Amino acid sequence: MSQFIEALFLGLIEGLTEFLPVSSTGHLLLVGHFLGFESTGKTFEVLIQLGAILAILSVYFNRLWAIARALPYDPDARRFVIGVLIAFLPAALIGAALHGFIKDVLFDPWIVCMTLIGGGFVLLLVDAMPLSAGYRDATKFPLPMYLKIGFLQCLAMIPGVSRSGATIVGAMLLGAEKRAAAEFSFYLAMPTMAGAFAYDLLKNYKILTANDASLIVVGFVAAFFSALLVVKTFLDYISRHGFAPFAWWRIIVGAAGLAGLIVFG
Repeated sequence: MSQFIEALFLGLIEGLTEFLPVSSTGHLLLVGHFLGFESTGKTFEVLIQLGAILAILSVYFNRLWAIARALPYDPDARRFVIGVLIAFLPAALIGAALHGFIKDVLFDPWIVCMTLIGGGFVLLLVDAMPLSAGYRDATKFPLPMYLKIGFLQCLAMIPGVSRSGATIVGAMLLGAEKRAAAEFSFYLAMPTMAGAFAYDLLKNYKILTANDASLIVVGFVAAFFSALLVVKTFLDYISRHGFAPFAWWRIIVGAAGLAGLIVFG
């Protein structure tokens, strides 16, 4: 029973942090380390992301359906879909090539703590920069800009960096307005996280037990409902308040994690 409670708790953390610039994987690895939660093949942390994917799909369904229906006759819709695929490509290729290294070497709580803290200071710096926003519509970025954002997203393969943080900050540095940057991060999350889910499941399904599957289902459901809450509120929040609260959260969690690792190991 304690494992299922831990899976529920970790699922809630996944959903609450996946679309915030605080690193969901970093939080899962750090909390899981101190709880003593160990998943087979370190798959739990990846597979429960499906809950967050379905949450964003449910919120954006009407927009996505409208884009899909417009594809045969609307060049802007086709261009946007191509842009998302271009942005997804670097993560697909680099993630597949470095999958083993990422899990074996980078899924380390010490790395997570340091990247959480470092990323927090980056967010504070970006928040204070007088950036000019030339692009206010996430569906109309230039194609080269989509590719650059895709490469910046790959930084999040280091747990603690944050996929959403890397894409949002990257888009803003390239000229996107804050809300448009966050919205494109949502769009890009769908193929990226779905791809990571499919690849990890393909690599590890043979070693998963019925108990592993049960824990993943619990985490998935918790992630879905908590992510649903975040997706519905995050865009409006950052439009008004910026990144400072998330930056300080990262710094505090990273520093507390380092203290815990030093004291408890």
